[in-house]
Amino acid sequence: MLCEHLPPRIEERIKKIKVGIAGAGGLGSNLAYLLVKTGFADLKVVDFDRVELPNLNRQYYFPQQIGMYKVDALKSNLLAINPNLQFEAVISRIDVGNALSLFEDCHIVAECLDRREEKSRFIASLLSSRKFIVSASGIGGYGDSEDVRKHRIKDYLFLVGDLKSDVAIRPPMAPKVMVAAAMMADIILSHVAHSI
Repeated sequence: MLCEHLPPRIEERIKKIKVGIAGAGGLGSNLAYLLVKTGFADLKVVDFDRVELPNLNRQYYFPQQIGMYKVDALKSNLLAINPNLQFEAVISRIDVGNALSLFEDCHIVAECLDRREEKSRFIASLLSSRKFIVSASGIGGYGDSEDVRKHRIKDYLFLVGDLKSDVAIRPPMAPKVMVAAAMMADIILSHVAHSI
C-alpha cells in the first residue's frame, strides 16, 4: 500500500534499512509503531524493562501485556501490523561498554532512553561510528507541544524536544511523547529518502 505514497526507489530503500532503537518506553515503543506504519521492516529494539500499569498512559502496550518484557510485547504488537517484519528483540541494559556492539549492525539508531545521563553517555559512545542518530530531550508535561523542535547537532545527529521540560520534573504525557516520536520518525524517513 505504501507504493501509492512513496516512489518505488524510496520504498525499496526503506525496506533495506535496519533501525536500532535504544529503549522501548514511551518514545521507543511509539517510534517503532510509526516506523512500521511508514514501511520500515527491519528493527532492533533493546530494553531490559517489563510493561507496568503506569506505562500504559503513553506507551504502545496493552493491559494484558503487563509483566511481559517490553521488547517481547512490542514485537507482538508490531507483527500484528506487519507479519513480515524483521524484529530483533534484545533484553539487555545499555551502557557505554555495550552500546556500540548492540547497535553495530544498524544503519540508523534512535536514542529513546529515560535519563539525561544515560542519553548523553549513549550518544557519546556511538558518535565515533558516525551512524545516523536521532535523540530526544525535553518532552515532559503537556500544553506546549509546539515548542518541540528538531535540532541538527551534527550532519548525522539530530535532537528532538524543547530542550527544557525535563521528565524528572514534568511527567511525560502521551501527546507530547507522541509528538516527539513522530518527529523522530519523520527525521529518519527524510534521511533515508534524501540519502539515495
